[in-house]
Amino acid sequence: MSIREKLDLLSARTDLSEQGGGAARLKAQHDKGKLSARERLDLLLDEGSFVESDRFVTHRSHDFGLEDQKVYGDGVVTGHGRINGRLVYVFSQDFTVFGGSLSEAFAEKICKVMDLAVRNGAPVIGLNDSGGARIQEGVVSLGGYAEIFLRNTLASGVVPQISAILGPCAGGAVYSPAITDFVYMVRGSSYMFVTGPNVVKTVTHEDVTMEQLGGADTHAGTSGVAHFAHDSELQSLQAIRDLFQFIPQNNLGDPPRGSGRDPRDRRDETLLEVVPDNANKPYDMHEVIRRVVDDGEFYEVHKDYAQNILCGFSHLGGYSVGIVANQPAVLAGVLDINASVKAARFVRFCDAFNIPIVTFEDVPGFLPGVSQEHGGIIRHGAKLLYAYCEATVPKLTVITRKAYGGAYDVMSSKHIRGDFNVAWPTAEIAVMGPKGAVEILFKKEIAEAPDPQKAMDERVAEYSAMFANPYVAASRGYLDDIIDPRDTRPRLIDALDTLQNKRDRNPARKHGNLPL
Repeated sequence: MSIREKLDLLSARTDLSEQGGGAARLKAQHDKGKLSARERLDLLLDEGSFVESDRFVTHRSHDFGLEDQKVYGDGVVTGHGRINGRLVYVFSQDFTVFGGSLSEAFAEKICKVMDLAVRNGAPVIGLNDSGGARIQEGVVSLGGYAEIFLRNTLASGVVPQISAILGPCAGGAVYSPAITDFVYMVRGSSYMFVTGPNVVKTVTHEDVTMEQLGGADTHAGTSGVAHFAHDSELQSLQAIRDLFQFIPQNNLGDPPRGSGRDPRDRRDETLLEVVPDNANKPYDMHEVIRRVVDDGEFYEVHKDYAQNILCGFSHLGGYSVGIVANQPAVLAGVLDINASVKAARFVRFCDAFNIPIVTFEDVPGFLPGVSQEHGGIIRHGAKLLYAYCEATVPKLTVITRKAYGGAYDVMSSKHIRGDFNVAWPTAEIAVMGPKGAVEILFKKEIAEAPDPQKAMDERVAEYSAMFANPYVAASRGYLDDIIDPRDTRPRLIDALDTLQNKRDRNPARKHGNLPL
């Protein structure tokens, strides 16, 4: 056979590999409003940058009729490409081929690109659209999942791992995305659950739809499994591209710089009016963040989950930063179980990938109540404390108003290796709020007073003057400065400048024991 004939054969097989499950199944995919595996890669990656690997791999099963149904690629498209010119490794599951079910060969293809990602220090992105394990291959398929889970775990904190759920993801398949750093879902077409609605009805007699059980809004707002929910695949894929403005290639690299167009010395007069005079009145911490960061851009993570705390990425003076902020507009910004876990996970991601953490603090404490105590607020709150204590990246904190009780300690205080801690003049730093403190300290005196309300008001005013301000903490060195709110941006940028060569490390150990 001549070289030209061999090239013709290669071309024919390449055409077959790009057809997936065939025209009819591709049409069915489109009729569901879903893109094909290759169309998704075209949207995710820089134009013309995708280089496919293992496109001629086929399954090895000879059971239940599969011996005559071999498809090039075997249900997953793998390879590498570029996002904004940066190398990424990718796999895109193809639902048109055996329902995207995972076989031994399918798993080996994914494992290969994951190994290459770690070896070459590049992020790995998985586009999931699968019916689960390939039943015909039995335990071999289950072993394939375990091989992927192991690689997810070993790659954690080494290279960023991103999962997009663009169809069904059920049973054991859900645990690979769950180990990754960020999970994106699409409303109306992507689902995640350990057991589907039919099994749930059989076992628990609960009637539930796929959307209610494991849809995008359920996981983005209720379970916290998903970090992002979008209305279309295009939005999700674009959001993944946007994420790469802030995260590095690996744990040894620096995060990308922003444009730096926004003046570093910019002051914002509006910050004088953000915090209400009434200490019990809410305000939106988004306003503070947007007026401090570069160009007002805040890439929020877990936006719909535990909304009493905000997490996300921005640039500040061109530096990529992770932002954690109490949200006074929701539950007064209190720390509860979900908020603690949400923020702890985000802090640990930033620390793993060399992204400085900026904390905006206005927290009245941890949420009291039987459900919180029985749900383990002590254990879950300790996760956030542990994450901040363990972090060795630059840590900057701005106290805008309340910093009460143990929550003051937890939110990146100077006592847990905060590098730059400042407060606005509106800050109140104390064991608890003035009214609560007075009710405990002067309970008997107030009860016996001729006018209990007057006595209460006087004691509250006295306590407020003494403790409901930042000056006591500043006098102890627990704050580096009390600043004009308008100077927040330039002061944070200057601190980031000074911390670029920060050296800090934890004691030598195999790993710590996070209170899971």
